[in-house]
Amino acid sequence: MRGSWWDGLLRALVAGLVVVAGLALPMVAPQSAQAVPPGTYAYVTNFNANTVSVINTATNTVAVTVPVGAAPWEVAVSPNGTRAYVTNRADGTVSVINTATDTVVATVPVGLEPLGAAVSPDGTRAYVTNFSGDTVSVIKTNTNTVVATVPVGDAPIGVAVSPNGTRAYVTNSDADTVSVIKTATNTVVATIPVGAFPFGVAVSPNGTRAYVTNFNADTVSVIRTNTNTVVATVPVGDAPQGVAVSPNGTRAYVVNADADTVSVIKTATNTVVATVPVGDAPREVAVSPNGTRAYVTNANADTVSVINTATNTVVATVPVGDLPFGVAIGVVPCPGHGKPGHGKSGHDRPTTATVPARGNCTPA
Repeated sequence: MRGSWWDGLLRALVAGLVVVAGLALPMVAPQSAQAVPPGTYAYVTNFNANTVSVINTATNTVAVTVPVGAAPWEVAVSPNGTRAYVTNRADGTVSVINTATDTVVATVPVGLEPLGAAVSPDGTRAYVTNFSGDTVSVIKTNTNTVVATVPVGDAPIGVAVSPNGTRAYVTNSDADTVSVIKTATNTVVATIPVGAFPFGVAVSPNGTRAYVTNFNADTVSVIRTNTNTVVATVPVGDAPQGVAVSPNGTRAYVVNADADTVSVIKTATNTVVATVPVGDAPREVAVSPNGTRAYVTNANADTVSVINTATNTVVATVPVGDLPFGVAIGVVPCPGHGKPGHGKSGHDRPTTATVPARGNCTPA
C-alpha cells in the first residue's frame, strides 16, 4: 500500500488545489549580479514554503533561498548550469531561475498540476509532466514558451530524457505504464507496462537502461531501451519514489519514502548492495557530477541528507525549507562562460563537490 503521508498529500492536493493556489506568493528579493560564486549547487524545492533552497555542495550549507510559485514540486538544471526549471504544482507554471543571480527570470504556463521536469542534453527543451492533464509540456528554453503538448498515460509524474536526447520517458502512475516520447516528433512511440503506481524514472549514462520506481509494488523496473521491455524487477524498500543513476552508471539510488532509506542498486547485477538510513519521509535523490555524493530530500524533516557514495553513509544533514521534495544538482559557470577567452587555464568552471569558496574563475 502507499504510505499514508504521501497518499494523503497527493490526493488531498488533487482535490483541493484552489486553496493552495490562492496563497499569496512572496516577493522576489533583489539579488546581486552574481548571487553565488561559480561552483556546484544542489537545488531543493520546498513545497510548503514556495521556495527553492540553493545548497553549496562544498560546504553543505544553504547559500540562497529563491521564492518561486505555489507548491513547487520538482526541479531540473540545464546541462550548462545557467538555468533551473521548477514545476509549481498549484500554479500550473514553471519558474525559470537564472542560477548566476538566483532570481526567477521567467514564469511559463504549462498544464494542470505540473510535477516532473527534465531538460534535454543540448539544453534546448524542457519537459514537464502535467499530473491532472495526462500530458507533457515541451518548453523551448530560448523563448520560455510551450511549443508542444504531448498526450501520455494517466496521471504522469516522472520524466527523464535519454543521453542522446532522442527519447523522453514518462511514468504514468495510474496506468502502471511508461510512455516513450520520440522528441523529434513529440509523439509517443511506445508504452511499456511496469509495476504498480510508477513514480520516478532515470536513464543510465550510456542510454541502454531506464530505471522506474514502482511506488505500490516496492520494486524498480529495469527497462532495456532498445527494445522497450522490462528486463529485470528489483525489490527495494517501502514506497520507492525518486531514483538517480551515478555518472559512471554502476549504481542506481532509490528513495524509499515509507522506510526512510535509500536502496543502492548495483546495475551490473540488478541487486541491492546497500541500504542507507536517511531522514523522515525521503522523496527525491540527485547525485553530484563527480559521483561522490548523493543528496536526498527528507519531506517530513525539512532537511537534505548527504550520502558519501564510497561508504554509503550520511555525512551531512542540511536544514532547508518546509516540506522539501525535488532536488537537482548543477554547476554554475563562471560569469564569462561561453565568451571569448573562456577555457583558458584557471577559467573553466569547477565540476566537483569540492569547490573553492570563490570558485575557480579568473578573468579571461
